[in-house]
Amino acid sequence: MGADKRKIAIVGAGAVGMSYAYALLNRSACDELVILDKDKKRAEGEVMDLNHGLAFAQGHMRISLGNYKDCADADIVVISAGISQRQHEGRNSLLSGNCEVVKSIIKPVVSSGFSGIFVVVTNPVDIMAYLTYKLSGFPAKRVIGSGTLLDTSRLKYLLGEDFRVAPQNVHAYVMGEHGDSEFIPWSIASISSKPIRDVKRGSGNYISGANLEEIGTDVKFAAQQIIAAKGATNYGIGMSMMRITNAILGNENSVLTVSAYLNGEYGQHGVYAGVPCIVNRGGIDEILEFNLSKDEQAKMQSSCDGLRKLCKVLDMHQSPELTAQY
Repeated sequence: MGADKRKIAIVGAGAVGMSYAYALLNRSACDELVILDKDKKRAEGEVMDLNHGLAFAQGHMRISLGNYKDCADADIVVISAGISQRQHEGRNSLLSGNCEVVKSIIKPVVSSGFSGIFVVVTNPVDIMAYLTYKLSGFPAKRVIGSGTLLDTSRLKYLLGEDFRVAPQNVHAYVMGEHGDSEFIPWSIASISSKPIRDVKRGSGNYISGANLEEIGTDVKFAAQQIIAAKGATNYGIGMSMMRITNAILGNENSVLTVSAYLNGEYGQHGVYAGVPCIVNRGGIDEILEFNLSKDEQAKMQSSCDGLRKLCKVLDMHQSPELTAQY
C-alpha cells in the first residue's frame, strides 16, 4: 500500500464502477484513480469525462486509463466488472458468468505485485468475495465484499422516514447473504440507544411486527423495484463503496455491514456473509458478534447454508491453474 499517496484502481467501467468513481471525485477521496475495463474505448471516455470535472473538485486527483500493472502500488483494487442483474432475475443467476469475469481479473492483479485490499462489488457479491479470497491467496481481512452495506443503508433510510429521524441515528443492520435470504436482526435494532420497539413512530404509535415485516420486504426487494424503473442500481452502491473507502483510507475503525469471511463467528465457517465489522486501514479488523435471538440465529444459519452450497460448487469446478498460489 502506498505510503505517500492514496491510490485506487477500479476494474469495471460500468454504471456501478463509474458511480463510485464519481463519488470519489466529488469527495477528492484519493490522490490517484486508475480505471480498467476490457472495453478500453468506453473506459477512455469515462476517464475524459471525469477529468473534465476536476476544476470543480475539492482537491487534485490524477485520473487515468490503466492496465493491471498499475494495480501494483494501489491501496485498494475494486472489482465491479461483471454481468448486470436484470428485472425478475436473482443475483445468484449471475454466478456462472461473473465467476469467469472475476477469475480473469484476480491473477493479473495479484501478479502485478498488488498487496493492498480487494473490495468486491460484483454480484453475487458474497460468492465473488469468497472466490477472490480463494484465488488471490490474500488474508481474509484484506478481501472485503460490499455485502449488506447497501441493504443496511436502505433499511436506515426507510426507518428514518418512518420514525422521522435522520438515518444516521438509526442503528440497525441487514445480515447474511446480499440476496433473498438476508434478514434483519430486529432484536438489536435501535433509534439512538433506545430499542426500536420502544420508540414512537412519526405517526404517534409504536411499530408492530407486521410493520417490521413490511419494511424487511421493502429492503429485500428494493433493487428489483429500481431495476424495473430504470434498468439498474448504481448510485446507492457507489455511495456504499465510497463509505468503505473512507473507512479504509481514513483508518476509521468504523462499523460497517460488509461481506467478511466467517471462521467461527455466529457459529459459521468457510463462508463470506454480511456481518457488522470494524473496518480500518488493514481491512477487516474485527467481526462484531451480537447476541441474536433464536429465530435470528436460525435465519443466519439458513442464509449461510445457502451460501456454502454455492461456494462448494465453485470449489468443485476450480481448475488447478486457478487454485495455484501466486
